[in-house]
Amino acid sequence: MGRAKIAITIDRSTLKRLDEMVEAKLYPNRSQAVQDAISEKLDRIERGRLARECAKLDSKFEKALAEEGIAAELSRWPEY
Repeated sequence: MGRAKIAITIDRSTLKRLDEMVEAKLYPNRSQAVQDAISEKLDRIERGRLARECAKLDSKFEKALAEEGIAAELSRWPEY
């Protein structure tokens, strides 16, 4: 995947913490640390959105939908 160069502005205390992580060799450079932080935050937001959407589902309806027609299919499944 290609990369794009951007400019960001962050407060000095955050930059100091970031530089400490790079100095401690937790990240090879600032760019990688920022990339990982952004990716992690975006993943967390997306998981939260998925959880909110799943919470809207009617569990009884979803179970009935999943089990619909399964009785007929069970007779065609091989025995193990």
